[in-house]
Amino acid sequence: MRIAIALLIGMIFGLGIAISGMANPAKVLNFFDFAGSWDLSLIFVMGGALVTTAIGYRLVFGARAEPVLEAAYYLPANRMIDQRLITGSAIFGIGWGISGFCPGGAIPALGLGYGSTVLFVGAMVAGIALTRFALNALSPPARA
Repeated sequence: MRIAIALLIGMIFGLGIAISGMANPAKVLNFFDFAGSWDLSLIFVMGGALVTTAIGYRLVFGARAEPVLEAAYYLPANRMIDQRLITGSAIFGIGWGISGFCPGGAIPALGLGYGSTVLFVGAMVAGIALTRFALNALSPPARA
């Protein structure tokens, strides 16, 4: 049941990304082209997402003490703005600005036939794996 609901939610999200045009990297890159073909639609998509999320969080957390399909809500425990958050955010933003894809737009775009999407998603997965490997290699060993 959980997998079916997650699939349905993912399909709705992907459909929204595709309909809004955010799966098209050229549309996203045009947002950053102030002197050329500037496209302001990304602001409206992001604003709509923020408003929807804020309302959704208020409704869900205000109505239920625990989720329907889990024992508890899994929320981030770390609320610190630290070097890892800033570095990751900067890398995300640079990658998004260069490629026109973010993970939320790239996954639905896989089904739209853009050739560069497969390359981007492959590089994203490789980057995630490399980062996890590096963090595990750099972290001190656990004590018994």
